[in-house]
Formats: sequence, C-alpha cells, structure tokens
Amino acid sequence: MIAVENTKPRVLIVDDNPTNIDVLVDTLRLDYQLGVAKSGAGAIAFAMAHQPDLILLDIMMPGMNGYDVCTRLKSAAKTREIPVIFITAMKEPEQIARGFKVGAVDYITKPFHATEVLARTRTHLSIVHMRAALNAQNLLLEERVREKTAALEDMLNATIRTMAMAVEIRDPYTAGHQVRVAALACSIAKKMGLSGHVIDTIHYAGLLHDLGKIRIPAAIINRPGKLLPVEREIINIHPQVGYDLLKNIPFPWPIAEIVYQHHEKLDGSGYPRGLSGDEILIEAKILGVADLVEAESSHRPYRPTMGIDAALEEIYKHRATRYDAAVVDACLSLFREDMLSLDNLVPECDTNLNE
Repeated sequence: MIAVENTKPRVLIVDDNPTNIDVLVDTLRLDYQLGVAKSGAGAIAFAMAHQPDLILLDIMMPGMNGYDVCTRLKSAAKTREIPVIFITAMKEPEQIARGFKVGAVDYITKPFHATEVLARTRTHLSIVHMRAALNAQNLLLEERVREKTAALEDMLNATIRTMAMAVEIRDPYTAGHQVRVAALACSIAKKMGLSGHVIDTIHYAGLLHDLGKIRIPAAIINRPGKLLPVEREIINIHPQVGYDLLKNIPFPWPIAEIVYQHHEKLDGSGYPRGLSGDEILIEAKILGVADLVEAESSHRPYRPTMGIDAALEEIYKHRATRYDAAVVDACLSLFREDMLSLDNLVPECDTNLNE
C-alpha cells in the first residue's frame, strides 16, 4: 500500500484549558493537521520539531506565558517566520498592543466564535502560501536574470575581443599586445588591492586601448626603421580615435575615457590632452604603465626589444613624476618579488574578476 502524504497545513494549538483545546480541534480538524501543546515549553518544543504553518497561542498559561513563547519563537531562525495568532481573554488595548509588539500577526479575544477562528486561520495561511509562492517566483526570476546576465557578459566579452583582434590582425608584430597589457594591468590592480569592479574596468579597457590604431595606415605601423616625426604624430592620435569609436557605447565602465587617457603622464608630458595628476583616472595610470612595460619588452619593426629589465628601469626612473608611484611599486613588486613574467599573465588576469 502506497502512503499518501498529508499536504494539509499544520496548525499548532497552545492552551492549558482542555475545553478551549477541544473547541479549536473540532473547528479546525477537517481542514488542517493539528498539533496540541498545553504549556509554553511544549509549544516551543513542538514548533522546533515540526515547523507548523500557524500557531494559535493562549497568553495566560502557567510557567511561560504566551508573550514569552512568541518572543522566543521570533528570536529563533527556525521558527521566526511562523505566524502566531493570540487567542486570549485579555482584552485591554495595551495587552493587544503588546501581542503585536512581540510579533503576533493577529489577536482574537475569548469567548471566541469558531467561524471567526476558522476565517482568520484561513486568511493568514493564505498569506503564508502567497508569500512562499512569491519567494519562489523571485528565486526563479533571479536565476533567469543571472542566466541572461551571463549570456550578455559572454556576448560583451566576445565583442570586445573581436574588436581587439581587428586591430592586431593588421599588425603581426603586436599580436597579443592588448591581451598582455590587459593582463598585466589587471595584475597591477590586484596587487594594489583595488576592487573587482575596477579590475573589470581595466580588463576591458586594456583589451581595447589600441583600438584607435585601426585608422593608422598599416604602412606606418609595419614600417621598419625609426619613425619620422610626422609618422609619430599620426600614431599619437590613436587615443583620440579610440575614444571617438567607443564614446557612444553604453559600457557600465568609463572605457572610452580610459582609452583616451592611457598615454597621459602625471607631469603633463603625455598625449593627446596633456592631462596631469588627478586629472588622470587611476585605471588609465595603471594601463599606461602596463602598456609601456609590455611594449618596451617586445620587438617592434622600428626597434629591437628593450627587454623587461630596461622596461622596469624606465618606470622606476620616472616614478612619481611621469608614472604614479603606487602603480610603479606594484608593477616592480610583481616582477621582482612575485617573479611574474609576461608569459603567465593571461590566466591570472582572467581569474576571479568579480570577486
């Protein structure tokens, strides 16, 4: 024989008067599972063990009174959400107010009518049911939002990486440059203890920081030998071009402005706007150092690689003048103390960005 689970709501009746208990049991037994306790301690023990959906609670009982029982129930995580209805002969306004103050949802005075008890029990259990349904719906909606957000983040990542590839495909000598700069910049930001939101910002700005080079003629980008002054001027417009391409995209981060600023210097000697000091975003300061270190350590058509030691010496030489001191210190610590190398940056950068 298969047992059928009883799905009726469970109501706990708490009263030290057998006559009151009998009347309440007769009133509710057809519609609900019932539990009975004749003392405050018994009520708490039953509630902890069986988690009733509703409690009908007398106030005047020997030992622990109803106010104390309700206070104990509402202070315990396991029972605080169970609605309590006081059924009592105490009718003074201050007594009723005290009942609501300790956490009761309703107050029925004796002598009570069975129909009133049944109606109020049904009403409060309906509220419990609706609240549970609403919580379940909220959880479902939150899960759907998480799924949609994850899908949008995947789409954003793919779009940004495609935009970065569009630049690098024109210049085989800088393939991977933007990814490595983004990775190094993320590592510096983590070393500085910056928030996950800032690191996210730096990650995406790093992937796009050279987007403006898409308008630079390939003949200039790939030409061997030292660049002419006019060619250098053309290359130096790429932060402005990158800003113009990105400024109307509604990123949740100031990506366009960081791209615009990544070649600015603390002393105002950078380009394209000659910003200085606090006019430069911290994300741009970090990106600028990461960009220099990666670029100086890599081969370019117009010069051989300078090497990582020369790159680190360059940022140290201009610490607190051209480059932010805290950013430089973090970068130096990564390479000289943590033994970081440009070859192991990408996995570290892409890990735990949302912590």
